[in-house]
Amino acid sequence: MTVKAVKMPCTTPNVYTKVPDGGWGWTVAFAFFFVEALTYGIIKSFGVFFNDLMESFDETNSRISWIISICVFVQTFTAPLSTVLSNRFGHRFVVMAGGVLVSTGMVTASFARTVADMYVTIGIVSGLGYCLSFLPTVTILSQYFDKRRSLVTAVASTGECFAVFSFAPAITALKEQIGWRYSLLSVGVLQLSIVICGSLLRPIIIKEQAEEEVKVQPSEEPTETKYMLENEQTRTSIESIDSGVEITTSPRNVPGNTKAEPKSEEPKEHAQTLVENNSPPTEPKTKLLDFSVMRDSSFICYAFFGLFATLGFFAPSLYIIPLSRSLGISKDHSAYILSAMAIAEVFGRISAGWVLNKKPIRKIYIELICVVLLSVALFAFPFASEFWGLMTCSVFFGFMLGTVAGTHIPLLAEDDVVGIAKMSSAAGVYVFIQSLAGLAGPPLAGVLVDKTQNYSSAFYSCAAGMVLGAVFLSLVRPCKAGLCHRQQPGAEEGAAEGTAQGTQDLPEDFIEMDIGKADNSGKGCDSVA
Repeated sequence: MTVKAVKMPCTTPNVYTKVPDGGWGWTVAFAFFFVEALTYGIIKSFGVFFNDLMESFDETNSRISWIISICVFVQTFTAPLSTVLSNRFGHRFVVMAGGVLVSTGMVTASFARTVADMYVTIGIVSGLGYCLSFLPTVTILSQYFDKRRSLVTAVASTGECFAVFSFAPAITALKEQIGWRYSLLSVGVLQLSIVICGSLLRPIIIKEQAEEEVKVQPSEEPTETKYMLENEQTRTSIESIDSGVEITTSPRNVPGNTKAEPKSEEPKEHAQTLVENNSPPTEPKTKLLDFSVMRDSSFICYAFFGLFATLGFFAPSLYIIPLSRSLGISKDHSAYILSAMAIAEVFGRISAGWVLNKKPIRKIYIELICVVLLSVALFAFPFASEFWGLMTCSVFFGFMLGTVAGTHIPLLAEDDVVGIAKMSSAAGVYVFIQSLAGLAGPPLAGVLVDKTQNYSSAFYSCAAGMVLGAVFLSLVRPCKAGLCHRQQPGAEEGAAEGTAQGTQDLPEDFIEMDIGKADNSGKGCDSVA
């Protein structure tokens, strides 16, 4: 690994000959840790404002909960927009703009007079800012790492879990001193730190392919030039053999010979064609959003996995406390269950990153095992009837949730799905598809709870979605292998066509000379016979 320029301004991109697996990538990982804390960490900690908002606006719990529902939906629904803007203006600018939107929405919400104002400020403005901040950061982090990608991403994503520990009690204590409005204002000012994190996202450029082309071109050009000149001299010598005079192809050596002049133009034409062929190819324009991933069957299966698995991500955090209260567990012990789930999620994220960092390993299969175990954890919740049973299920669920939640987006960069080259566009489309489940999941679980008057039905619905996700995830690798198998006959036909085309591109005089030599050798054999 070598860096082209040792000293660069912070605004210039990092140029490497291969993926560095470190370097400035550690700074990007540090920035992603805080972006995760200031986005998803704040969203998960927003519940501390629920009672205050219900009392101030005199609204029901369901209407207040729509603030976060709209925010999460906008965050995931606008993922393709984040991809387009990142490809057009760069990751740094988009994340900094997202930080401004997040802070603006939260600060403005502190002056809201109705819950509808909250829908606009936090739900739409901050929701869009969350999308512009989170997705480009995790995308550029994946570009800085290859062998350590899974481990680094998993560890950096624990910022969300640590934020839940620190922000919830801190905001609660702050509300007692200055009230919920000024506390919300303080949170908005704190989220302006995303702009600083975005400024650390220096773009990365890999120059390995360009250098290989430069090395290959000089070796090819002399060979083609030598072949062209020898072929031209051979043809000229054959035409002048009757007079016994050897005529060269240079017009300066043939004064007064008008027949040699048109032939002297042919090397120029060949040379001009040679220069055009050897000229460096123009770089293709970068697509703002590459929808070609939608034609990849393996990505489609992976997107359906994300769609159904998202149904199982939210249930325990939303319904574990109501479920525990319905079983007669106190508020304090219910809070302990939720805290234990968050702690287990941290260890799950780190453990998944460590395991997926091992070589050689088929990461998609490890993810599949984690999703199956996560489904088992969801099915186990309804069978718990006391505190320690729910604690065991929560710890197990939190650990398995960490293994999946911290790795399902970075796995898009693996060759089994789409690869690192198309990850930016694939992540936008993938998160966009997830938004559908994020919007429909909570209302669906709520309807089931209202119909059955039992919180266990919410866990069953989420477990069913997770099982469907596991089915589609199991099809990702077979679809990728089947697609490659179908391409092999086409590749062989393309090679045959390329050989035929190469034969057609040979100069006519070269073919005639070979035919002439074959005829002469045939006559010589007849005379000997």
